[in-house]
Amino acid sequence: MNLRLNNLLQISVFTLANPLGLLALLGIPAVLAIHFLQRKVVPLPVSTLFLLERTRRDAASGRRLERIIPSIPLWMQLLAVLLLAWFLAEPRFQKSGSVQRIAVVLDSSASMGVFKNAAIARLTAELPRFQGPASTIELTVIESAPSRPRLYSGSSVDELKAALEKWQPLDGLTDPTQALRLARSLVSREGTVIYLTDTPADALPFEARLIAVGDPVENVGFTGVTFATEEGALVWRALVRNYSKTAVDRTWSIQTSTGGTEPRPLHLDAGALVTLQSAFPTDAKNVRLVLSPDCFPLDDTLPLVAPKPKSLALFTATSPAIADLTEKLLRALDAAVPTHHAATADLSITSYDPLDPVLPPGNSVIFVEDSTRSGAYLKGGILAEPHPLLDNLNWQSLLVRETIELDRLPSDTVLLWQDKRPLIFLREKAATEKSPPSRQLCFNFDLRLSNASNQPAFIVLLHRFAESIREAKIAPTSANLETGQPIKITSAPGLPLQITATDLTGKPLPSPASTSQAPATPCFLTIRQNDTALLDAAVFFADTREADFSACGKSDPAATANPSTIERHTKPDPLWRVWILALIAALLVSWKFTAGRANA
Repeated sequence: MNLRLNNLLQISVFTLANPLGLLALLGIPAVLAIHFLQRKVVPLPVSTLFLLERTRRDAASGRRLERIIPSIPLWMQLLAVLLLAWFLAEPRFQKSGSVQRIAVVLDSSASMGVFKNAAIARLTAELPRFQGPASTIELTVIESAPSRPRLYSGSSVDELKAALEKWQPLDGLTDPTQALRLARSLVSREGTVIYLTDTPADALPFEARLIAVGDPVENVGFTGVTFATEEGALVWRALVRNYSKTAVDRTWSIQTSTGGTEPRPLHLDAGALVTLQSAFPTDAKNVRLVLSPDCFPLDDTLPLVAPKPKSLALFTATSPAIADLTEKLLRALDAAVPTHHAATADLSITSYDPLDPVLPPGNSVIFVEDSTRSGAYLKGGILAEPHPLLDNLNWQSLLVRETIELDRLPSDTVLLWQDKRPLIFLREKAATEKSPPSRQLCFNFDLRLSNASNQPAFIVLLHRFAESIREAKIAPTSANLETGQPIKITSAPGLPLQITATDLTGKPLPSPASTSQAPATPCFLTIRQNDTALLDAAVFFADTREADFSACGKSDPAATANPSTIERHTKPDPLWRVWILALIAALLVSWKFTAGRANA
């Protein structure tokens, strides 16, 4: 009762600091009940008949209910009950110019898009309760990603609603802790922090109030895609997931800029994961896999492009051991092609000849080749330096024989040691007027006099190094990206990049602000430099955490004003002394008339 009465009364010009004091109003029916009952009159025998008139008027047959006869004691007693209830309820009147600061943190995850309208309606309905007894309200709205600018700052609920209509929640799963910390610093200790989300939580930091507006709605969507070449044809395989706890029936089709297939039925059991596959349409633009729509549209369409990595030309020296290694590398790398000209190669795999100690230019993998001796195995512990090329690789079973060594420069970065001998080091050359920058991975041992070719770490290292060379190459590529995924583009320095995007139907979109990150919504993306396409990409949504609504629900915050808030925004009743004197006076008047009637 205290909570409901306070919420009802605190939005008016006065606030009851102790609504339980209104229980004193129960004295009103008690007073009325007493006046309904009349006292039994004691009969007195008399011999004089002139008293009969008065006797008939006051006669009673015992204790029974009668019509209430208005009297001064009755009105005084009722007035006393009202004054007592008013005094006990501790009325406080609104201070002019009092401000309640409220910071709202919006859950910017993509799942909130389903409940956006409900969230706006719920927030605007709750704000008057959070305002409490203050005369005005000061609102600040931020997203759960604290690095973004404020969505709104002001005191108008209508302007707040208009700003929220433009809000687009598209992020992945976010931790609101930092945003709640920022919100608390904005409103100080006396203000209120609200977290608006779609999933209830047990507790929030920084004394934040939770408003959850979600529902466990049904959803089916794409979760990812892979490609493979089968019998010379490019085949896609897409995963479709049913996040619901019941079986559902959907349809799916392939759409392009020139048409599409008829919708095909698709049945998914509760929580099922189904694979769809087909040949990729050749020479088609805006290829899309489309599911029949549901309440969460982001994962209902899967845009596709035929993946095409940058080509990597490999040049191999004449050594049989190195030629065999190159063949293995060609099979392991995508879009790797052999070349017979070192000048046109992106990566050369060669050996170091002590009779001709000049190392090859350009990007290279270099091995020592010592045919004059085969020494004993090197002794000592093997130590790997921290480096991205060697992350999580185990070299402890590597066996290497003593051979001649490569000349190491002071600027070289040693990756692997055995005792005091560097086994593998990285040489990086800066760009000059005559040559571009290059990297050389140097193996300071003879490949034939070791078991390196049988080591998984060795193969992975070569693969990583080759991919780093491919990544640094300026060349066109095509890829399928997830929303928000980082984009690595290698371009010519000093020249601007042009980025264009189209929606899933091919209509132009505003140019994305960043060339280093995929847009937050599914689309087709192109990045160019000097009219040369560096990247053609299809951006699709595949965040399974945001597509799963099973944990969504509603919550009702406790929005009552605490005593300190009431005291800060209100002032006590200035006439409280008058009401006490009036209460005493009413009791005295009631007593006087009651006593006088009894004496009569």
